[in-house]
Amino acid sequence: MDILRTLIPVLFLSLLVTGCAQTQASDVELIAEAESAAPESVTKNATIKTSDGRVLRQGSNSWTCYPGSGAIGPMCNQSQWDELIGAVMTKAPIDVQKFSLSYMMAGEGEALGVSNVDPFATEPTDDNQWVKEGPHLMILVPDQAILEGISTDPQDPVYVMWKGTPYAHIMVKVGAQE
Repeated sequence: MDILRTLIPVLFLSLLVTGCAQTQASDVELIAEAESAAPESVTKNATIKTSDGRVLRQGSNSWTCYPGSGAIGPMCNQSQWDELIGAVMTKAPIDVQKFSLSYMMAGEGEALGVSNVDPFATEPTDDNQWVKEGPHLMILVPDQAILEGISTDPQDPVYVMWKGTPYAHIMVKVGAQE
């Protein structure tokens, strides 16, 4: 219960900051920012949405891209990733059914970063391995046994984030944090 008391104000503030930032930027600017997250072959026909779900551009492929917010950098997701993010936000279980990618080729930008250990952490601590990545992609796998043997050290170019949770995924660095 204590974590909920801590998390709810943080999430509210994040949504408020995101909403304010996104109303100040034009839709054209938000679309360009969202498109910075992935290769053109992904973004050209992707649906572009704000973090509050407003559709900026309807797409025709299976990708959804988002501009960055105070909580996270720009990203382009396959549907299983959108489900995972929703599950983390509500602390709900998720059953990953298929291999799924999320591109964050613009890196975390102005985002705050995230714990490599605890998907619900709201700030760095001595033991939660707080990370803020440069360009990377993230991979969900339907069988977490596939993750065995992959490092959990965020200093490595490929590592598992949130291992031991239903939200575990592979992080693949493709550039340095600027």
